[in-house]
Amino acid sequence: MDAPPPDGPLRPPLRLPVTAGAAPVNQPIPFGAGRPEDPGRRDLAETMQKVAHGDKQAFSVLYDALAPMVFGIVVKVVRDRAQSEEVAQEVMIDLWRQAARYRPDAGSVTTWAATIAHRRAVDRVRSAQAAADREQARAAREHTTAFDEVAEQVETRLESEQVRRCMRGLTELQRQAVNLAYYQGLTYREVAEALRTPLPTIKTRMRDGLIRLRDCMGVTT
Repeated sequence: MDAPPPDGPLRPPLRLPVTAGAAPVNQPIPFGAGRPEDPGRRDLAETMQKVAHGDKQAFSVLYDALAPMVFGIVVKVVRDRAQSEEVAQEVMIDLWRQAARYRPDAGSVTTWAATIAHRRAVDRVRSAQAAADREQARAAREHTTAFDEVAEQVETRLESEQVRRCMRGLTELQRQAVNLAYYQGLTYREVAEALRTPLPTIKTRMRDGLIRLRDCMGVTT
């Protein structure tokens, strides 16, 4: 079972300022650079075993030994210092929680930590890219939808205005018959009854009226 993180912050947030003569930020910093050798670093496998048993002091030793390397690996992949600091902290937490899973015969602690760091960094980049892709797709959908809605409204309005203009060119009987048949859904017989006009007359007037509407609106057959 993974160990829960220790109470309080594991270590202060990673802050590795670049100063004159320091190693570039995207390069792992050697374990012993600028410090006297710490006996706790001579055997990281033994230190990892202590961490697996919840030894916070051992984890402090492990943190000091691995944090610079972890940050160097992460920043080379993520390319953003602030995000790299976050990912490096997540990696160190992983080392604490997964310490019991470490097996010396599978490789060194350094290699194991480097593998976790690289995997975490790649996951962060993929997650950021996926979020950017989703945002871009959403914006594209909104733009397309808005454009389609506006275009449809304009087209409908223009057609309505054209229909009204052409309808004014019909006779009163033609206009009434077309309105009843096409806007209210009445049959020819129902139109004839509503207008109290013989059915043959209604059919003739509507035929002539529809021909005039077709010509006015520029509809071709």
